[in-house]
Amino acid sequence: MDQKRNRILIAVLDGVGAGELPDAAVYGDEGSNTLAHTAEAVGGLKLPTMGQLGLGNVTPIKGVPPEPNARGGWGKMREASVGKDTMTGHWEMAGLIQTRPFPTYPHGFPKEIIQAFEEAIGTKTLGNVPASGTVIIQQLGEEHLRTGYPIVYTSADSVFQVAMHEAIYPIERQYAICQIARDLLKGENAVGRVICRPFAGEPGHFYRTERRKDFPLTPPPTVLDALQEAGHKVHAIGKIYEIFNGRGIDTWDHTTNNADHIAALLRAAQENRSSLIFANLEDFDMLYGHRNDPQGMAKALEAWDAALPAILEALKPGDLLLITADHGNDPTTPSTDHSREYPFLLAYGPDLRQGVALGVRQTYADIAATIRDAFRLPPGEHGTSFLPELLTS
Repeated sequence: MDQKRNRILIAVLDGVGAGELPDAAVYGDEGSNTLAHTAEAVGGLKLPTMGQLGLGNVTPIKGVPPEPNARGGWGKMREASVGKDTMTGHWEMAGLIQTRPFPTYPHGFPKEIIQAFEEAIGTKTLGNVPASGTVIIQQLGEEHLRTGYPIVYTSADSVFQVAMHEAIYPIERQYAICQIARDLLKGENAVGRVICRPFAGEPGHFYRTERRKDFPLTPPPTVLDALQEAGHKVHAIGKIYEIFNGRGIDTWDHTTNNADHIAALLRAAQENRSSLIFANLEDFDMLYGHRNDPQGMAKALEAWDAALPAILEALKPGDLLLITADHGNDPTTPSTDHSREYPFLLAYGPDLRQGVALGVRQTYADIAATIRDAFRLPPGEHGTSFLPELLTS
């Protein structure tokens, strides 16, 4: 069989980990297992399609039994990079291994950073603490309206977030303020992302709007660049564009919630001829993992699984669908942060082998190596292709 693929589609279920990594204790995440613990918390998950693809073979999941005759390949991946954030995970999938973590600020940003930011934007700020974005606007929103001071906060991720009410700061001014922050945060303070978090509403009823904008670091060259250099097209769905700061991406659907991400992925599977279609579904992480909501996590997983048959049906011979995650976010632990877990890996193509145990991959960069292999690109520095294991013998 010809090894070359026509398309590779990647669906990243953000935060849906499959059990602690060997070094989880270093990160305070010993015992985390997003999938297994979510299933236990709700009395079992109903994921028949992912179960058929072999998800229950990766880790014990209540309601998702092992499948000896799985329709595709299954395994899990070890993160070779340091850290447990979204950018690190996605960059590693694209072939970059981070040996130095992005900076985080568990006690807020240093005084010199905040002073420089305030001087640059011409106003004082509020907050400067790690916080939930939905909580901090309730706590400080009224003071923000009274003073006009932007709210600055962070999280366990490498992020500098700024929340401003749209009635006080027009959206273009909000974006300009966040670009100022991005320009300031360099060197040892080069956070992974500056995030503009617009909100609206009245005291007691503030809510975030969908005009969020990310200002990420730009990665070094990745497999996305290699695809473009070889004449291939790359299509991004959801926050993939922001994660790579547009580098190596030709077209994109800037969808903002799982339902729209799934619709865009189905549309792309049916119609888009780009060589790589790369999607991130962030609601698992953003809405449920960070808010310790296993019931919401379970419903979102089941909604994804219910939509998956149509995506599989849209695939053609020569296509390869990869379903995975970028890190964990166990909603049953006291922490509301990401967890250092293995992502599961499911691989399916209409003309590929079934029942293939892909084992424990030693880096997410095996995905980049598989992409290079599938499109006959020069080898990268990291990763081992698993495409040969999926080809019909």
